[in-house]
Amino acid sequence: MSTIQIIGAPQSNFVRVVRMACHEKGVGYDLEVARPHTPPVLAIAATGKMPVMRHGDVALCESRAICGYIDAAFPGPKLIPADPVAGALTEQWISLVTTHIDAILLRQYLIGYFFPGTPDGAPDRARIDAALPKIGPVFAMLEAELTKHPYLGGDHFTLADIFLFPLVNYLPRAPESAALMQASPHLQAWFDRIALRPSAVATVPPPLPGR
Repeated sequence: MSTIQIIGAPQSNFVRVVRMACHEKGVGYDLEVARPHTPPVLAIAATGKMPVMRHGDVALCESRAICGYIDAAFPGPKLIPADPVAGALTEQWISLVTTHIDAILLRQYLIGYFFPGTPDGAPDRARIDAALPKIGPVFAMLEAELTKHPYLGGDHFTLADIFLFPLVNYLPRAPESAALMQASPHLQAWFDRIALRPSAVATVPPPLPGR
């Protein structure tokens, strides 16, 4: 069967999610570097969001759908546990990452540092300051969970951990989130543990454009 083709920018946390899922399953893939809203992405995703995937006649957008396909279509360790409770907890944390944690930490907070849109490229303090009251509770939620379990939702590494890891990778690069990481020892230990996995090592992103 044809090789999976992943299309998107390697700096994207969700592109890295899909790439890590492939590595965890032992699935080979080709990465076509493309920015959002460009023709290779729009050919599959009308929203212009990345990543998108081709595998033979299969074309998919949305990282959760792509990872679900990879997990179901190929042998190897299951990224979504078959056990009903463990599977539900994995899905719960994936949903929390994609709808809440990413929305605050990246789309509201980190973007003010990484893509400020200011005339001189200085951080967008208005955006950052508006997000600051929200980021502390997110760190507290993650620290509380990882105090109870070594991984999100339980004792075993799952797709939920893959979804969170690429985002946490960027948190030490901004001052407020770096301080919160230092004050969250269980979250830091979780990150350090996953950073040693071959899937994480193989997918370290290049620098962000212009940085």
